[in-house]
Parts: sequence; C-alpha cells; structure tokens
Amino acid sequence: MSKSAKFNRADVVEKATRLYWKKGFHGTSMRNLQDVVDLRPGSIYATFGNKENLFKEVLQHYAQVSLCRLSACKKASSSPLEALRMLVKNTLRDSSAPNGMCMLVKSVAELTIENAELLSEAKRLLRLIESAFAATFKEAIEQGEISVSKDPNYLARYLQIQIMGLRTYAHANDHDQAIEALIDDIFDSSIVRG
Repeated sequence: MSKSAKFNRADVVEKATRLYWKKGFHGTSMRNLQDVVDLRPGSIYATFGNKENLFKEVLQHYAQVSLCRLSACKKASSSPLEALRMLVKNTLRDSSAPNGMCMLVKSVAELTIENAELLSEAKRLLRLIESAFAATFKEAIEQGEISVSKDPNYLARYLQIQIMGLRTYAHANDHDQAIEALIDDIFDSSIVRG
C-alpha cells in the first residue's frame, strides 16, 4: 500500500510563492524552501521533481490568482473598463507583494538563458494575462465604453506597461493619492477613451 501525502499541495505552492516572490528564483535555496514549506528535501523532490518544477508551478499559480482577481473585479463592476480600473487599484493596494513588483516581471528580469524554460514560462504567463486584458478591453469596445477605432491588444499592452511602472513607483514612493490619480489618468486618457 502506498503512503499518502501528509501535506496540502496548494498550501505548499502558496508558501513557496511568497518565498520565491520575496527572494527570487536564484536567491531561494532548497534549505529556504524546506524551512518555509515545512517539507524535507526528499518530499519536495518526490512531489515536484526539482526546484525548477516547483518554481514553474509557483509562476502558474501566481498567474492564475491574477486572472481570478480580474474575474472577481468583472463580477463586482458595472462595466469592463471599471473592472480593469478596480483591478489596477486593488493590485497597487495589495500589501502582500513582498517587493512591490509583479512576480512574473521580476522573474523575467532575473532569469537568464540558463533558465530558458522558466524564462519562457514567465513570458508566456505575462502574455496570458495581457490576453485577458485584451478580451476585457474588447468587451468594453463592444459595450460602447471605448471607441471601436481602438485596438484591444494595443490597450492591453499599454495597461500592462502602466501597471509595471506604477507598481515600481508605488514601491519607491508613499504617495497614495498621486497613485490613485495616475490610475484614473490611465483610464480617462485619450489613449484608452479615444
């Protein structure tokens, strides 16, 4: 009879997510993982294969949480554009980010060709989130919130870049009112509204 795992995989991935987000892939040792997820190295290897596979699962988990947040904002908002605005505001208010940066962006900045598979996965997940933004902008166009002359893919790239910059700015400054105003400027600008 095989032994069943005495841990919750989702809990392990969540704990590893916070650790990798704080320390990065290269800054996280197996000993760090062992201490934080409360598993012996043998259990980590048996469950995930290696540190890289756990990191890949962490990236996927992080992206899924981001997509779920967008979905929740869409359900709580009166319009697609307001859902995106709410998402950006919530993202910038989120104090769970250990360093203010998006984990996927941080990973793209940290990983090199030596970690090509992980780098590729982080980039793929950023594109996936951007696609969700594009779909939401498309809904806003279809509902008449934005001019039909606007390209939802362009708007999604624009928003992704703005979020990256605002998160860095917010991490470096304590100007909550200025950040709120900048977020409003993004959605009220002629780039978005036409």
